[in-house]
Amino acid sequence: MLKGKVAVITGGTRGIGFSTAEMFLKNGAKVAVLGSRKETVDAALEKLKAADPSYEVIGMYPDLSDYGAVEKAFAQVKDAFGKIDILINNAGISAREPIEAYDPDAFKKIMDLNVTAVFNGCKAAVPYLKEAGGGSIINTSSMVSLNGQPSGVGYPASKFAVNGLTKSLARELGKYNIRVNAVAPGVTRTDMVAALPEEMVARVSAPIPLGRVGEPEEVASCFLFLASDMASYVSGTILSVDGANIV
Repeated sequence: MLKGKVAVITGGTRGIGFSTAEMFLKNGAKVAVLGSRKETVDAALEKLKAADPSYEVIGMYPDLSDYGAVEKAFAQVKDAFGKIDILINNAGISAREPIEAYDPDAFKKIMDLNVTAVFNGCKAAVPYLKEAGGGSIINTSSMVSLNGQPSGVGYPASKFAVNGLTKSLARELGKYNIRVNAVAPGVTRTDMVAALPEEMVARVSAPIPLGRVGEPEEVASCFLFLASDMASYVSGTILSVDGANIV
C-alpha cells in the first residue's frame, strides 16, 4: 500500500509508533524512525532489522521541540531516501495530576512535545511534501481531545490543539495535494497498559462497548489507511480508534 513512499515517524521506537513503523515497512515504505534517545532508537532499528533485514529504515533522535533540530533531521531523511511523502507526528507524553498539584513546568513540557513538536514537524515537512507533489501528514490525537478528562488538563488541552492544527492545516495545504488528518486512539495496549495487573485492565475495559482495550496494530492500521492512496479524498478528519469509548 505504500510502495515507493518515504515516511518519517516521530515517537517511533515503541507502542503505536513502533507498530506503525513496522506496518509501513511491511507495506513497502522506507521509514525514518525518530525517538527521544539514541539507545531507544538503536533498539528499535535492531528489532525491525531482525524482523526483516531488507527493510529500508534509519533512525535519529532530534529534540522535537527545537525547530532547527527537526529541520536538520528531515534534511538527513531527504539525503538518505531522496524525498519525504508521509509524516506521522506521534511523539507525546500524558499527565494525570489535578490542577492544584499541576506543576507549571510540567504543563509547559507537555505543550512543548505534544503541540510545539507537531507544529515543528509539519512546518519542516511541508517543503518536502510540496516537492514530492503532495503527501500525507497524520497527527496522533486522543479520545480525550473530544471529551476531556477529569484530571491532568495539559494532556487533553494539547490534543485539542493537535485537532485544531490538523483541521486548519488540512484547509491550508489542500491546494498542494497535502492531506492532513489525525488518529485519536482510546485505551491501547502500549507498554504502560501492558504493565497493569489484569484486573485493572478489565476495569479499564469495562466501559468500552467493544469490551476490550485496543492493540497497537489496530491503531497502526488506521495510520496505514490514511497514509495510503485509499484515503486520497480524506483530509481534515479526526479518526477515532477507541472501541466507541466516550468516557
